[in-house]
Amino acid sequence: MTAMADIDGTDAKRGKERSLLGNLGFQVAVSMALGIVVGLLWPDFAASLKILGDIFLRLIKTAVAPLVFLTVAVGVVAAGDIKRVGKVGLTAMIYFEIVSTLALALGLVFGNLSGVGRNLGHISASADAAKGAAAAAKAAEASHTTFAQFLLNVFPDNFIGAFARGELLQVLVIALIFGFGLMALAPAKRAPIENGLNTISTALFEFIHIIMRLAPIGTFGAIAYAVGSNGTAVLLSLIYFVAAFYVLIVLFIVVVLGTICAAFRFSLFDLLRYLRDEIMIMLGTASSESVLPRLLEKLPAYGASKQTVGLVLPTGYAFNLDGTSLFMSMGVIFLANAYGVSLSWQQELGILAIMLLTSKGAATVSGGSFVVFAATVTTTGILPVEGLALIFGVYRFLSIALATCNVIGNAVATIVVAKITAEFDDEARARTVIEPNPIPKDDRS
Repeated sequence: MTAMADIDGTDAKRGKERSLLGNLGFQVAVSMALGIVVGLLWPDFAASLKILGDIFLRLIKTAVAPLVFLTVAVGVVAAGDIKRVGKVGLTAMIYFEIVSTLALALGLVFGNLSGVGRNLGHISASADAAKGAAAAAKAAEASHTTFAQFLLNVFPDNFIGAFARGELLQVLVIALIFGFGLMALAPAKRAPIENGLNTISTALFEFIHIIMRLAPIGTFGAIAYAVGSNGTAVLLSLIYFVAAFYVLIVLFIVVVLGTICAAFRFSLFDLLRYLRDEIMIMLGTASSESVLPRLLEKLPAYGASKQTVGLVLPTGYAFNLDGTSLFMSMGVIFLANAYGVSLSWQQELGILAIMLLTSKGAATVSGGSFVVFAATVTTTGILPVEGLALIFGVYRFLSIALATCNVIGNAVATIVVAKITAEFDDEARARTVIEPNPIPKDDRS
């Protein structure tokens, strides 16, 4: 009996070890640690590993646009009522504007209170950083548009072109109109098309599951490159700014998003535990697109209706960028302090108004949040554009936190909108507490 018990105990232990080794979150965590070690010990070699992260992100991006199209189009048809779609969409937009404005204001306040950037004017940027910042500023100047031009760019002029360019806002518009068109068809004509779209969507999720097996490799390459190319000098020079930004991100998630979750009667920490693998992937890749497909699959299992997730989550990727808002407003204060630019409260409010517009373009401007931030700095006419070099060197590390905050903020937003519009299943959420990770097949050993 004892021998049998020992054998059973050994088998159980081995099974648990295999389960841990096969867990995607554990693999990503190990990859991050290895990437840091390689980046510190062999920086030149680590810099060449950037291609591993780029390949992984490219593969993910191939699925993002078609996945958004399918989930939104099918979600509109499944809703069965244009009024229902409009109710969810309007609720989401109101929520996005309130929380994004709060994030921008909090970034300005925290930046002033923490004093980031003070006495940093003597820091000289590296040649690579200065070159990169100049390129970003040039791109920002080229991408600077009026509100009318920005609004026009939301609407596509080519069905296929929107997918080819990865313009998520344009894909979203196409999906909505296509979904309304399907809804207008007679049920007999609509059924085979809807079934076909659902089948393609299922196949696309399997495509994503295969790609996600490469996440540890992509994470290793991305982290090794970030550490190897930046080195310790830049990190030490700007350590306070980076640390303060991470504190701000944690405060926003725990206090602001935590309060919102409590107000709508669900636990932020239960949700974070449920999304722990996605958070680990975010910490490694610093790209919110890398987990969008998984969120589209996991949030319905958490309780939000599939239709609400399909409508709110992709829209939030363009209009609800909490982490980007925090980065932009705190970055403005950092540059002002670093170069001794005194901003009055009227000027800060004016910059906040500019950021309310420019932050909404983060999903449509090539280069992401940093280019949008550069566009904001250029637009103000007050802050020194050359100061972008100070932030450019450590932007990779800042982007890890802001992208993670963007994803968590959008997950919370989706659940809140689902609850407000009565599109939430509390029983499904209760089951996720018992079985925290029921969906992704790639985590199963």
